[in-house]
Amino acid sequence: MVSGISPQKQDDKMFSRPKPGESEADLIHFQNQFLAARASPAVKIVKKADKRKGEERNTDTERPQLQDSKDVVMLDDFPDILPALTPGPPKKSKIKSACVHFDDEDPEERLENHDQHITAVFSKIIERDTSAEAVTMPVPTGDPFPRIFHRSEIKSEVKVGSGRKSIFAQKMAARRAAEKPATAPSAECTQIASASLDVLNPEGSAEEAPEANSSNGDNKADDVFISQRPCIITGEGLGCQKSEQEAQAIHEENLEKLQSMSQEEILKEQERLLAQLDPSLVAFLKSRRSGNVGQKNEIKMEQNRPEEFVESLTVPQCGVGTSLSMQESGLEESGRRDENMKMEITGKAVIFSPEDDDLPVKPRKEWIHMDNVEFEKLEWMKDLPSPRQKKTKKGMQARFSLKGDLIPADADLPTHLGLHHHGEEAERAGYSLQELFHLSRSQLIQQRTLALQVLGRIVQKARAGEFASSLKGSVLRLLLDAGFLFLLRFSLDDAVDNVMAASVGALRALLVSSDDEKYLDCTFSWYQGMAAFPFVPNNEEEEEEEEEEEELTGTEKSQNKKQKDENKPDADVARYDVVKGLLKTRIQHRLRYILEVVRPVPTVVLDILHILTRIARHSSEACIQLLDCPRLIETIVREFLPTRWDPHVAEPGCLLTSLHGVACAAAMKFIRVLASGGRNATARLLNKFEMKSRLIRFTAEDPQDLLLPREEAIRLNTEAFRLWAVAAGYGQACDLYRDLYPVLVRILQSLPELLSTSHEKNPMFELSVQRAAAVVTLLVNVTQTAGCTVELQAKLSSCEDSEQIPPPPVSWNQVSGLQPFLETSMKKFLQVISWTETWQILQPLTTTYMIYLGVYYSACSQQPSVNPVDCLEELERLTSEVLQPLLSQPAMHSMWDLLRPCSALCNPLSCSPAPESVFSIVSLSCTGGKPPLSLVGSKSPFPFLTALLFLINSITHIHKGLISKYSSVLSFEGLKDYLHQSWQTAPPSVTPASAWMLRHEYHLQYFALVLARKMAGTCPDYSRHASLYHCVAMALLSRLLPGSEHLAYEILLDLAFNPEFLLEGKTGGPEAADFSDILHLGTSAKLSQPGSAAASSSKPTRGALLRDSYQNLPAIRSCYLSHFVHLQPALVHSQASYQGRNYLIQSMLLPEVRGPILPSDWPFFPLISLYNKVTNAETRGAVLNSLPLDLVNTVTWNLQWVLLLETWRPKTLQTIPTAAKLARLMCIFLTGSDLFLEAPIHCYTAALLSMYCQPKALDSLNLDAPLPGLASFHDLYISLLEQFEGVSFGDPLFGVFVLLPLQKRFSVHLRLSVFGEHTSILRALGVPLQQFPVPLERYTSPPEDNLNLLRHYFRTLVTGALRNTWCPVLYVVAVAHVNSFIFSQDSTTQEADAARKSMLRKTWLLVDETLKKHLLYYRLLNAESPLGFDLYEQLPPIRLKYLQMVMQKDNKGNAPVLVS
Repeated sequence: MVSGISPQKQDDKMFSRPKPGESEADLIHFQNQFLAARASPAVKIVKKADKRKGEERNTDTERPQLQDSKDVVMLDDFPDILPALTPGPPKKSKIKSACVHFDDEDPEERLENHDQHITAVFSKIIERDTSAEAVTMPVPTGDPFPRIFHRSEIKSEVKVGSGRKSIFAQKMAARRAAEKPATAPSAECTQIASASLDVLNPEGSAEEAPEANSSNGDNKADDVFISQRPCIITGEGLGCQKSEQEAQAIHEENLEKLQSMSQEEILKEQERLLAQLDPSLVAFLKSRRSGNVGQKNEIKMEQNRPEEFVESLTVPQCGVGTSLSMQESGLEESGRRDENMKMEITGKAVIFSPEDDDLPVKPRKEWIHMDNVEFEKLEWMKDLPSPRQKKTKKGMQARFSLKGDLIPADADLPTHLGLHHHGEEAERAGYSLQELFHLSRSQLIQQRTLALQVLGRIVQKARAGEFASSLKGSVLRLLLDAGFLFLLRFSLDDAVDNVMAASVGALRALLVSSDDEKYLDCTFSWYQGMAAFPFVPNNEEEEEEEEEEEELTGTEKSQNKKQKDENKPDADVARYDVVKGLLKTRIQHRLRYILEVVRPVPTVVLDILHILTRIARHSSEACIQLLDCPRLIETIVREFLPTRWDPHVAEPGCLLTSLHGVACAAAMKFIRVLASGGRNATARLLNKFEMKSRLIRFTAEDPQDLLLPREEAIRLNTEAFRLWAVAAGYGQACDLYRDLYPVLVRILQSLPELLSTSHEKNPMFELSVQRAAAVVTLLVNVTQTAGCTVELQAKLSSCEDSEQIPPPPVSWNQVSGLQPFLETSMKKFLQVISWTETWQILQPLTTTYMIYLGVYYSACSQQPSVNPVDCLEELERLTSEVLQPLLSQPAMHSMWDLLRPCSALCNPLSCSPAPESVFSIVSLSCTGGKPPLSLVGSKSPFPFLTALLFLINSITHIHKGLISKYSSVLSFEGLKDYLHQSWQTAPPSVTPASAWMLRHEYHLQYFALVLARKMAGTCPDYSRHASLYHCVAMALLSRLLPGSEHLAYEILLDLAFNPEFLLEGKTGGPEAADFSDILHLGTSAKLSQPGSAAASSSKPTRGALLRDSYQNLPAIRSCYLSHFVHLQPALVHSQASYQGRNYLIQSMLLPEVRGPILPSDWPFFPLISLYNKVTNAETRGAVLNSLPLDLVNTVTWNLQWVLLLETWRPKTLQTIPTAAKLARLMCIFLTGSDLFLEAPIHCYTAALLSMYCQPKALDSLNLDAPLPGLASFHDLYISLLEQFEGVSFGDPLFGVFVLLPLQKRFSVHLRLSVFGEHTSILRALGVPLQQFPVPLERYTSPPEDNLNLLRHYFRTLVTGALRNTWCPVLYVVAVAHVNSFIFSQDSTTQEADAARKSMLRKTWLLVDETLKKHLLYYRLLNAESPLGFDLYEQLPPIRLKYLQMVMQKDNKGNAPVLVS
């Protein structure tokens, strides 16, 4: 047997250990003394129990071993310590089962395979000590041989315990038990023994108490364990002769001690022991007791059956002991099962079994080794409990079906569905995300594949918003944080096709939204619809880094950004941008390998093409990486855009097993999106990858003639025309126009036939309309390109040294012949505008007709070969025959009325991000489709009305005489109602989900405003709505998104500063402002500037200032246009797109969206620009001596424009907080040393300050909130204080700006900065009380509670740093707060109480009688008083009494004498 060592207790008579300094002789003496006493050593060699047999409780093995010599067999060549086996020997099961062997298996080979190391079997072989064993002689009988025993004679009640015994051993044990007399201890001993055991077992005591109380009095003694011997102390380790006596003595002493203690004392002692003892020791002692718990229940039964008591006394019963240990472990279900357990007595066997319904198998007495029922093993055979929802505040773990559906917590699903194969919450069906993650790394291919498929379905349903109302938090965000992206990326590298396919499907579900692609395809033919925003996440950290690199050029910024991304780990990059993180893992190379080498099934191929399309939408950089990937584009073009393929593909019911070698619309769309990334990418695709031949192949042939399924053929043909349109948008592939001109004419001639099939509800009809719209969009771009031919030829013939751009291979004469076809078709399509259902389908095509005509006539008017008179006559004919009848139709009224319900500005929730939107994955939030009444819905009038307004503006731009013909457009009530609501409603936040829709809505507003500007001088009813159009223009200017810089420039140039939109300037607006000031309706006080440059002349009124501002509008416009020069590069690209100069367009991808083009506070931009110029120079240590020569004019024009807006268009500046406005005005004092002293600047600043000091403005003033464009207001205020100390010259206007932030409701740090760090300004802060525009109550109420600031108030007053003549405003504030503090009798801290009493004593002892009187006799504020406050004639009695009490304590009984 394997030996072990266990510590033992020593006797009270113990030998002393060697001490320092003792010699070797002393050690030998101690050894001899120990051996002579024959004492037991500190450790004892015991047999280690076999794990497979349980613990042995034989009394023979627990007796102390004698110190005699033993025979020890040693294995010489083997070490004492077992070597580590790799792998280790397997553990044997408690229930042996026959091993499965095959007939053809060689026994020798089987032995060799299962052979173990010899040291696992043999070790030190030690002879068992039998010196203390009692030897009994056989009972003499008359038989010549001992009588043989038959198995049937064995008594069934003899238990084998936890170990296995042979039949002979069981019989011998039964005979020994029969020979021993049965003695029953007394009930008293029973109770004491039970109490002694319960000292270290509080759980058992607590649980057994109810059973004892509920039993009968006669059986009370039977319910506890009866023992006259100790259970814990065995006496081993003591002297061999006195061991049992000493142990019994200790046991009896314990019993006496317990008998003398009360129940409370026992429990208290129990708690003390449990707190002091090591938990492992307590567990050991409990385990010693647990072996005897079975005996307690056994004896209880045997007392009822005296004939069997003796035989069963020595056999331990393990069933109840096991259940008790489960109770002690706190398992609720096990405890409930034990309560339901009952005992059945059958014959002489005791079988413990639960209720009939609990056990799936009922054990019988004939079954061998079933006397001990193992409930844990039978638990798995029971039926699962019905699931129930836990009553807890915490949410339950989400579980999903194999289809990705969320399973309710109380759903009771059958087990055959395969949803119960997990360990946690076994009764609940479904798999958690954690379990699916674990399953995805399984070694079994089927499990990995299943897990990835289920995760992909979950992601797809989560993006559809199916879990938004059921789950807390975001599923996508949780998965991405757990590493789902890299799980898919690793699975993509798997060599197994099924795992690879499942990971591709899950990746598509994560990245691609089919509905997003659907709506992007629908808007492709809208006005400027080919241009789209890149799908780049808005990273705040990158924004901060770019702000730090503002001085770098665009190329340097992109290089720095690229280097930083390369140095970051893949996980960090993917955390902010999933697509960029995937590209960093070279996913395009893996996808190319799958397409080229693996050649998967069609579904996987389509998924990969959709993923590549989504990556191409990310950015131009992503398009370049895809183009640079070796053999990726070649593989896609060769395999999925071949010019020839098997004709059987087009047969009905043909099931494709491979998509390789078959033309695919998804591949053509990927190439089209890739071409949108830039003109260079398009040139590479057309020339290097032979896409020109593919365009000819798939556009020259009618879709019904392509050897493909009908739907796929139409989609492929449509995508081919869209790709051609993108190329023509760069001025490329126009040479194909001449080759395919007959094809285009044939298509245009067939377009009217769509009307005849529009009544049929055919799914192919909508696809045919999209194809027709793509063809017209192609003609739009070809027409624009042809219109630039003359201009480029003129530049080419000139002698300029700049880079020459060759003219396109298409001329105006080649494109002008198609206009009659399109105009005729448009007339026919407009006839069905009243048919709602038909019109909704045909509207996209009619929209492209309108756009084409607008582009055609704009280009036609610039062609020298076209007769201008003929062009004007055509426009007149188009107006009278087509557009005017169209505008008079009732259906048009309904379309204008639908603007507001479908608007994204008026309904911000329509473009809010989806519930499962993740910032690292850009989504348009179109999953599930948009409602019909939305901007991109089926009933939206925006695309058609935008195209109509574009055509009208093109016509009126060429033919000014037709402007009055379209006056009815602006008279539609639906349009006016929409414009009025749109500028007053706060716009939705700029997100990828809103930006793409808002851009199209802004186009409609812009064209409506341009038409209104043209109507300004012709429409008599225009003046009533001039302010409406100006407000819309101002709101639109601050909302336009990147890519629309041309529109912003046109609004600044013609709309924002146009006097025709500010009719107040010539209809009595200035006079009304003066009248308002006279009646005190606008301002509360007048600001004068003594000691300033403005003091020499009389101060102009606000009306005069407004009149001058109105007259200076042209200069103001020039000022703002010059300060937006930093937008010039973006403006050039935007103008090329909106003006149709295709040869200058670099990319169809718009700039990244991180907010509007202009900041919300753009009216203050010139002032901010000057301030930044000064501060940036000072930051570098340079002194900026050369400010702009027209600095005064620039600041004056800026202030004039702000004054105009604040007076006549106050709502347009409501988005700017009042605190931000004041902060911008503070820049005047920080820019230059004496700029604020200039007379015009001083006057306009004072006028604006008086408006910002009105009660409503002061109530909205919040200096503690973060301000846009300002890192810290406190830092700005400190700079203002330092500037005031240096260059203020005591200017009252400057002083008001210093005093404004010191109001009581703002941060105390602002007041501490004045009274603590900059007390010198108190001498120069001489703003008179009569000129101060803010009520002093805002400074004195509520009373100050900052003790540090109060001490500063008192110190500045007492030291004379703050005087009434120097700084009257703060003098009143300080006196009011100090007076309130020193006479306050409210309960407060000891420190504050001591401080206010000390201040009161010091105030009474002041030498300055005036200050003393002000501090003691202050009553309340009074704006009419010269001091600013009133005084008491005599102190109120309560204050007088308090003052006497304080002074009496100080003077020890001498009351002060107060003189009023």
